[in-house]
Amino acid sequence: MTTDLKKQGPEGSVPPSGPEAIKAIPVRHYGRYVSAVVALAAFAAIIYAFAQGQINWDAIPDYFFDDRIIEGVGQTLLLTVLSMAIGIVGGVLLAVMRLSRNPVTSSIAWFYIWFFRGTPVLVQLFVWFNLGLVFEYINLGPFYKDEWSDFMTPFLTALLGLGLNEAAYMAEICRAGLLAVDEGQTEASHALGMSHSKTLRRIVIPQAMRVIVPPTGNEVINMLKTTSLVAAVQYYELLRNAQDIGQTSGAPVEMLFLAATWYLIMTSVLSVGQYYLERYYARGSSRALPATPWQKVKTHLLSFSSRQGGKA
Repeated sequence: MTTDLKKQGPEGSVPPSGPEAIKAIPVRHYGRYVSAVVALAAFAAIIYAFAQGQINWDAIPDYFFDDRIIEGVGQTLLLTVLSMAIGIVGGVLLAVMRLSRNPVTSSIAWFYIWFFRGTPVLVQLFVWFNLGLVFEYINLGPFYKDEWSDFMTPFLTALLGLGLNEAAYMAEICRAGLLAVDEGQTEASHALGMSHSKTLRRIVIPQAMRVIVPPTGNEVINMLKTTSLVAAVQYYELLRNAQDIGQTSGAPVEMLFLAATWYLIMTSVLSVGQYYLERYYARGSSRALPATPWQKVKTHLLSFSSRQGGKA
């Protein structure tokens, strides 16, 4: 009996079974609150400034699905796809040439990349558009012969200007992806008797896609926006059609807002596609695939409902 009382302590109280829980007090980040208030104030000031302007906001929904706008959107998407196709094919070819041990092909690829990356794309578009001032005819022997003005249409000018320029950037992206693959992969494939071209197709390029795809997605989005420059060479895409409507309707600024809205819609759709494409090529390189936007929303909703249930 005496032994039990001694175990209970001087006052007979039973000691706690474990250490007391630590009451953690979260650190208050006052800078976050200040920055949030400043950002909201700046956003409200911008909205107030636009609200004071004499802008006919009703003109935007009136012309949003106009036939000329929809046609411009289609031409923008078509030019984006074709220019990126030229850029990707040319970029892969230039990257292989740049990595070649042949000094001639390597030097040609280097000079091409140096020239097209070093000059603005708008200047290149003007050069293609005004070559008719230098060459009166284009003569390809028995294949084709015509006046330069009939041959170099605004569409061909835009396609060559954007596609050839994009090939220079895609060449560096593809070269970085090819160099990211371990050299042991190439050596092992050669030891198995595979040719150089087959090694590129079967071994190197599939592994390099994880490095190539993310920046290529950015290039596609950038190309979509860069197509607006071809309005300077009289090609009727989204921006050029929106400008024409703005001049005839007396709402030039409103039509620019309309064009910007369409660009935002198209780039947002491409961004979602880029996300899922990156997620596809991330298989095998990471232990867990990143959650999709819907999975993130679902997770947040479940966590919010569980917290509400815990409070109840």
